[in-house]
Amino acid sequence: MATEINGWVVDVYMPPPSLEDNTADADRLEKVLAAKIGAGRVAINLELSRKLPEKLRSWQYACKCVVFGAAGRWQLIDVLNPHEQFAAAGLAVDLGTTRVVLRIVDLQTGENLGQSAFDNPQIEIGPDILTRIHYADKPEGLGRLHSRIIDGINAAAADLCQSAGIDPGQIFLAAVSGNTSMTHLFMGLPAGGIIREPYIPAVNAPGVMRASELDLKVNDAAAVFVFPNVGSYFGGDLLSGAYYAGFHENEQVAMLVDVGTNAEVLLGNRDWLVVCAGAAGPALEGGVSEIGMTAGPGVIDSVRIDPETREFEIHTIDEKPPRGICGSGMIDLAAQLFVSGMLDIRGRLVPEACGSRLKEQDDMRHLVVAFADQSATGGDLTISQADIDSLIRSKAAMYTILETIIGYVGISFQDIEAFYVAGTFGSFIRPRSAISIGMIPDLPESTYCSLGNSSLEGAARLLQSRNAVAAVESIKERMTYLELNVNQDFMNRFSAAKFLPHTDAGRFPSVHRPG
Repeated sequence: MATEINGWVVDVYMPPPSLEDNTADADRLEKVLAAKIGAGRVAINLELSRKLPEKLRSWQYACKCVVFGAAGRWQLIDVLNPHEQFAAAGLAVDLGTTRVVLRIVDLQTGENLGQSAFDNPQIEIGPDILTRIHYADKPEGLGRLHSRIIDGINAAAADLCQSAGIDPGQIFLAAVSGNTSMTHLFMGLPAGGIIREPYIPAVNAPGVMRASELDLKVNDAAAVFVFPNVGSYFGGDLLSGAYYAGFHENEQVAMLVDVGTNAEVLLGNRDWLVVCAGAAGPALEGGVSEIGMTAGPGVIDSVRIDPETREFEIHTIDEKPPRGICGSGMIDLAAQLFVSGMLDIRGRLVPEACGSRLKEQDDMRHLVVAFADQSATGGDLTISQADIDSLIRSKAAMYTILETIIGYVGISFQDIEAFYVAGTFGSFIRPRSAISIGMIPDLPESTYCSLGNSSLEGAARLLQSRNAVAAVESIKERMTYLELNVNQDFMNRFSAAKFLPHTDAGRFPSVHRPG
């Protein structure tokens, strides 16, 4: 994941015209620029051609060129005064369903000029993608959803620019990464086909647009690159993550997992790639338990249980009194309950081991994670047997997805040299806990690597390298999509994985329980 800085701003020096060399201004610039960046052709639009004669003469035929493209599709976005310290910036956008994250990058140095995040304003119309797409089918619905996300980005970008001491007009490039549905709504494209058979997006590879086409309040000529998707369920955010993880150049076999509403998985290297997606997300993100919530102050993110005394040691974000539990905390808790003997191999709470922490509530067993005198709510924080069952189904689905894609390729887990975990989930998960419940394979913990917000990082990295677009396209072209819904072995494998850590304990030799 080394960063390569060969940016989109290129210094160009041209021989001035003469009676012996009367090449036109635009042709002269294109010839020198194309040779410098290794392009066959560089498109110069009419608006820019009108400005070139005066600018080139006043700058003695030297300029800074802001370019964008790949292969045979290069374009000159603008020319800048070579004698001024003019900041040319790019905007990276992680277009999340719930949160949108922006970063401004110096196009010449790759320096991070600022970052911010805001709640996706489309939430007020619909908290989930499905509701938003149905709303988009209504008259003016798509326009409203498009305007909300664009207005939100414009406001946040303006604030970021002010903090960085630059003008929004100095943003010449934008790289936008999101799932297939979110990028459709961002571009104002009909998204109904994504959720209806045969589940076809309006477009998979949007290409490059002008900011003015999208109403983005940056430089009017700015190029906007939206990461392509691979069908309805594998979006540009995963492609961005794959680029950030280096799948375009890695010789080693690696796996990338991103957990959200679905678990999306990519396996391969620079020569071949297989991708698939399946329902395994909500419980793994803490979204099923009554006390489950996204990471934030006071949310339990780790749990340790003394194997002898079975005393709980919980940690919360910002060390505030506990008010809920996030996905990583839930996985930690389940792992600790299992290895301490408080859960059996079926995932059932063991009364004699749980002791006073076990209580009956609404005809169901509940386990107290934090007693009332410890919690921020003033009441006991509990998880139910149903919560645990849901987590086990989700972990089983996750492991089965991984096992299925491995089997499809014909390799073993031991052939994986790097296992990347992306997103908020990946930032907090502890591999040892996930291994202990049989959610991920029993590999050396050094194999696992958290990528954090790989969607944003991939978008930011694209703003730093002229090789980026070609690399992203090469990743997309090598992808083979594996459809899990028609895989005959999936349900058999799923049933076997609904035990802790698995019906075949030999797959998890490092997991030990007392006694």
